[in-house]
Amino acid sequence: MLTRRFFVVAIILILGGCKQVSSPPGQLSVGVVSYGESVRSVEQYAEFKDYLGQELKSLIELEPTYNEVQAIVQIERKTWDIVFAPPGLAAIAISESKYTPVFPLEGTLETRSVIIVLEESPMKKLADLAGKTLALGQMGSATGYYLPIFNLYGLTLAKISFASTPKRVLELISNGEVNAGAMSLAEFNRYRPSFANTRFRVLFTDSHEVPSGAVLISPNLTPQQQEQIRAALADVSSAIASSSGYIPNAAPPNYDYLIQVVGRVRQISERVKQEPAPLY
Repeated sequence: MLTRRFFVVAIILILGGCKQVSSPPGQLSVGVVSYGESVRSVEQYAEFKDYLGQELKSLIELEPTYNEVQAIVQIERKTWDIVFAPPGLAAIAISESKYTPVFPLEGTLETRSVIIVLEESPMKKLADLAGKTLALGQMGSATGYYLPIFNLYGLTLAKISFASTPKRVLELISNGEVNAGAMSLAEFNRYRPSFANTRFRVLFTDSHEVPSGAVLISPNLTPQQQEQIRAALADVSSAIASSSGYIPNAAPPNYDYLIQVVGRVRQISERVKQEPAPLY
């Protein structure tokens, strides 16, 4: 009898441990994800936090995250009720965890992913990168990570390095530490003037416009809660919306293509770290 009772209790504990984590009643958790295309300080959300707490009569907890691995764990567990997500993470949250995008984040319009080389590089096409070295941006960046890996699918590179900023990617190319580097076209145009003695050129430009990030709402919330949050986000003042980095009078972006890209890249993410790096 004791053995059977112990078995039943153990099963209950195991099942309980598998449950998704959700916020206590009267409390909302807001994930502020800051990397890649969405770099903001938590202080910029202070007024937003106060406003949302008053409108929803809830305690608002801001939870900043600065890398994709931590953010994906929170998304998978549905810990966050609201998420300010960069485009790559938004694609994962929508496709795999059923979060709902409600408003777009501010961002550069019509940006594209590019791969940069030195002007004198003999490389003329993407296939020429086989056996060469490449610098990517932070893991999770749509233009600096997901899209370049997707576009290089099928090749084996000698080594892939990671740089904390687009400017650092250009430094690695300029110093000859890598043969090529990835970033957005807007970032390339912003930082290339800092390298007056180096001539770069674009080896490849992705034809797809990269969507901005989005404000997402958790599927764990009731339809009534979701609608209350959506209404509060829409009625915010322009000053608070601007400081927290979203556009309350616009429809969320379309992530269909990016979802395909992210899905394929995540299947080979461990191979990216290998030397050589087989991207297939």
